[in-house]
Amino acid sequence: MKKWVFLLVMLLPLGCEAIQQEPQAANVEYSNTVDQAQEAAPQKKAPTKTQTKAQTIKVTKSQVYQGNLLLVNKQYPVHEEGVTADVVNLFRDKELTQGYVVLDKTIRLSQGVAQKFQTMVNAAAKEGVSSFMISSGYRDNKEQGQLYKSMGADYALPAGYSEHNLGLSLDIGSTQTEMNRAPEGKWLQKNAWAYGFILRYPKDKTEITGIKYEPWHFRYVGLPHSAIMQEKNLTLEQYLDFLKEQKKVSATVEGKAYEVSYYPVSGNTSIPVPVGRSYELSGNNMDGIIVTLLP
Repeated sequence: MKKWVFLLVMLLPLGCEAIQQEPQAANVEYSNTVDQAQEAAPQKKAPTKTQTKAQTIKVTKSQVYQGNLLLVNKQYPVHEEGVTADVVNLFRDKELTQGYVVLDKTIRLSQGVAQKFQTMVNAAAKEGVSSFMISSGYRDNKEQGQLYKSMGADYALPAGYSEHNLGLSLDIGSTQTEMNRAPEGKWLQKNAWAYGFILRYPKDKTEITGIKYEPWHFRYVGLPHSAIMQEKNLTLEQYLDFLKEQKKVSATVEGKAYEVSYYPVSGNTSIPVPVGRSYELSGNNMDGIIVTLLP
C-alpha cells in the first residue's frame, strides 16, 4: 500500500517552532492561544483569501446531535436525528460486500461507511490480508437492549447509549482467528486511520472510554480526524476535548489540506465558512459543532 504522510499544524496567532518527528509521523506545532493573547498583543496580518471572502451559515441546536463525530457513551445518548439516514442491509447488497463476508443476513450499516470499509479491505487485500468479516453493525434500541442484558456493562451499553445505534460503527472479525491475533486486526490497527476509521476502545484507554479493550470495534469519523487522532494517540473523547481547547486546527493528509474548527452552540448560531470551499458539519453530541474545511 502506498505510504501515507500527513502534517498536523496548530493555527497560531504568533510564531512557533516545529518539533521534528520520526519519518511517517506528523510534525506537530502546539500553542495555547489564550495564554499567548494575555502575554502579548497579536501581530497584524495581511488578510487572506479565506478571511476576505467568507459567508455565514446558520445552524440549529439539533445539528449538535448529527454527524460523523458524535460522542456516544453512558453520558451522551443517540438522539433520533443522529441515526444515519442511509442504513442498509449488507447481506442484500452483494456489491457492498465484495472483498469481505458478513456474519449473517441481519447485518446493517451506513451505506457510505460500508463503501469506505470496502475501499479499505480492498487495499488490505493487495497486501495479502483478505479474511475480513463484519459481525455487527447498526442495531436498533431493541437489539441493543437484548445485547446489554446478555453481555453486561463491561462490553455493552444500554439501548440508545451505544455507537451501534448510530450506524457508523462496526465490529470487524477475521474468518481465520480472533482479532487480537489475526492479520486483519493487526493491519487495521496500523492502517485504518488512513481510511477514516479509528479503533474506538483501545487497550490503554479503558479509563477514558469506560469500555474494555475491543480489538474488533471500529468507528468511522472521516479524514482528517482519524489521522490527527492516530498521530496524537487520542480517543474520540480526547479528540473532541482537544478541539474545544484549541478551537482551530489545520492538517495536511497525503498532500491535501484541511481545517477543523470547533464552535459552541446553545441555540440558533451563525458560523463563518469560506466562500467557494467545500465543508462538512458535525455535532459532538454535547455542546458544539465541528466545521471541517475540505481540500
